[in-house]
Amino acid sequence: MAQVEATTERIVAASPDKVFDTLADYSDTRGKLLPEQFSEYEVREGGDGEGTLVHWKLQATSKRVRDCLLEVTEPTDGELVEKDRNSSMVTVWRVTPAGEGTSRVVVTTTWTGAGGIGGFFEKTFAPKGLGRIYDAILTRLAAEVEK
Repeated sequence: MAQVEATTERIVAASPDKVFDTLADYSDTRGKLLPEQFSEYEVREGGDGEGTLVHWKLQATSKRVRDCLLEVTEPTDGELVEKDRNSSMVTVWRVTPAGEGTSRVVVTTTWTGAGGIGGFFEKTFAPKGLGRIYDAILTRLAAEVEK
């Protein structure tokens, strides 16, 4: 079984603090940023960054739905980590300065993929599909913070 990784990034015209706070606001803003591939969004504990427990279903393809229960931590400044209790999936959001009043947002998701030929196809196509999903989130994030 191989490690699969998908990474997407965007420059956003807002301060790193504002961008990070928006991403970490699971009780209000985060659910609004999610595109149609996400359903059953529910904050079960916390709601603001570290200590949040959030649930959603992610339909990455027409046949593949992940039931995610994510524990949120903030291991370093500007970093938000979502670890799925139901799988090996880990998503890391990094927000760093990118010049005067702008931020670079990088989102990286990793998980242990399937073995064999299925694993080959997963490693080949899943990152592109997940990249499109995260690009939609980053577009919505930019629209939210650049108001």
